[in-house]
Amino acid sequence: MRMLHTMLRVGDLQRSIEFYTRVLGMKLLRTSENPEYRYSLAFLGFAANPEQAEIELTYNWGVDRYDIGTAFGHIALGMDDVYAACDRIRAAGGNVTREAGPVKGGTTVIAFVTDPDGYKIELIQR
Repeated sequence: MRMLHTMLRVGDLQRSIEFYTRVLGMKLLRTSENPEYRYSLAFLGFAANPEQAEIELTYNWGVDRYDIGTAFGHIALGMDDVYAACDRIRAAGGNVTREAGPVKGGTTVIAFVTDPDGYKIELIQR
């Protein structure tokens, strides 16, 4: 078995696609429309399956926001330089909610950003 994708419900599909592509640097891999059931999908990632897992953005037509709830934590992305990533994300209009620095009680450098729907994304220096 392997991880294929994580699905997030979003209130504005184009706004979310722009955030994940322009701000985080992912590629829009494919989209689909389902008029009968009134939803649209967009799959994004740094590479397509099976090379890497993807993010599936689901837009249910007519629903412009969701309550995230308390069960969901975050999506994590690994990278070489979290400090530089925060600078790029901020310059592209992204929202850095926890500046880059060591995790409490450890040495791993992390940061957090929030997407347009409020989902948290952890950046982890590798």
